[in-house]
Amino acid sequence: MPILAAHTLEFFSRSPDQTRRVGMRIGGLLQPGDLVCLEGELGAGKTTFTQGLARGWGSLDAVSSPTFIIINTYRRAGDEQLFHVDAYRLDSTPEAAELDLDEMLAQGALIIEWPERIESILPGDRLWFLLEHVSEEHRRMFITAQGERFVDILNDLRQEIFGGD
Repeated sequence: MPILAAHTLEFFSRSPDQTRRVGMRIGGLLQPGDLVCLEGELGAGKTTFTQGLARGWGSLDAVSSPTFIIINTYRRAGDEQLFHVDAYRLDSTPEAAELDLDEMLAQGALIIEWPERIESILPGDRLWFLLEHVSEEHRRMFITAQGERFVDILNDLRQEIFGGD
């Protein structure tokens, strides 16, 4: 078992509902300009997590995987947007650059599934989730924060989940 980096949290989810609840906690902390990356194989829980995140953020729209349409946009009161990008079907970094991720971040928060496929064009400041399938209901999450704002979010999440100092 690797030793975790200073700004990484390991968490075990015991059910899809628990995965959604962790997403809800993160969603409640998101602001326009925030980037959340979700890495994990098919069935690892990325869309389940995003459902919770969107709910916690206050989405007025239902969440579905944008695998075939690449980008879903969710709204909340006040005209703020949450962009949900699936990079799985992108063939190249230039193709991903055409999506204008910077403009999405200027307009709202951004969630990217399969971010490892386009990592070279992503901002360095972000919250990166690695989701692993452990068993039918259980998932392991490694949550890594890069940048001061995301370290604060990770610390808030750690406090909410585990309590203590």
